[in-house]
Amino acid sequence: MSDVPRSACVLLLPRPLERFILRDQAEDLLRGEDVVALDPPRGGYGGALRLPDRASEALARRQAAALERQLLGDGRDARIIVFFHATQEPVAAALRARTGAELWYWRWDRYEAAGDADEARRERLATLHRRASQASSLVVASSSRLHELAAADGRPAVLSPLAADSFPDPDPTVEVVGFCLGHLGRRTDWALLRGLGERLPGLQLLLVGEVHEDEAEGDEDFAWCRAHAPFVFCGALPDAAAAQLLRLADVGILPFRRDEFNDAGLPYRILKAARLGRRTVVPPLAGARTWDEAIVVADGPQEFAHAVAAEAGRRTAPDEALRAWAHAQTAERQNAPLRSRLVALGLRAG
Repeated sequence: MSDVPRSACVLLLPRPLERFILRDQAEDLLRGEDVVALDPPRGGYGGALRLPDRASEALARRQAAALERQLLGDGRDARIIVFFHATQEPVAAALRARTGAELWYWRWDRYEAAGDADEARRERLATLHRRASQASSLVVASSSRLHELAAADGRPAVLSPLAADSFPDPDPTVEVVGFCLGHLGRRTDWALLRGLGERLPGLQLLLVGEVHEDEAEGDEDFAWCRAHAPFVFCGALPDAAAAQLLRLADVGILPFRRDEFNDAGLPYRILKAARLGRRTVVPPLAGARTWDEAIVVADGPQEFAHAVAAEAGRRTAPDEALRAWAHAQTAERQNAPLRSRLVALGLRAG
């Protein structure tokens, strides 16, 4: 086996690959046998901005030497060095001085004009950008405007817009969207939800509420639901935000376990969904039948799936009669029996 290092195109990642904004394009290039990536050095690249020039240059030389040792340890020699941010210029230049490699400057943002930088920092970034651009044999521009700017500076440039290969793209024509509001823990029948998801694999389910992981620890059905992409766990939200999400759904879902505690309760979420013209599919729970006008009772995953699917389209055609009924369930109306008793006792009760 030859001891001569193999030439490579080296990507100087400004942050670890999984958190890099150009991850998709970097991963595509890394499919090539002669393309390698180097994670940022300890402390990153931005720290040099806070140092005096001499200290910054000394740090860059040390970081470049460490990166070269890493390359040589992997049997590689830099032929092309690709860097992605102006803050990397000192290290890229120092590494070029050590290896004689060609520099490519991938410009995916106009860093020196960023609103989160003070005047001194923007000036420093502008200087580094000019140095990066002048030192590079190629500027890779992520937008047409960045390409124009490079061309105006007289730099060789290519346009390489962003890619979003890894961004999930679920079917946007999903037929039915469910909404589940409230406690997500011991009261939840995770087996029922799993059965629903298995029978309606395209069902988009928005679960709004705090997830009590400790109450479902070791539950395989809970783990399945957490991993099922169309089930989106939104966390606890204020009422105003929850109501806006409910507008995007066709049907409410009450996945309660059937036990004495749940059987006696009257879940608020039924009335909340009804106020937006959505019915709620519920297991056979006696308490929920208090609001028969607003529920669809379904026993088991198969019936649940049929009932949920039947509500498709409500997000664009809410049940106005149901809305009117729900808006009539006011505190004044619900308190009428109490008020009557108070009045009978000679008390003024509103």
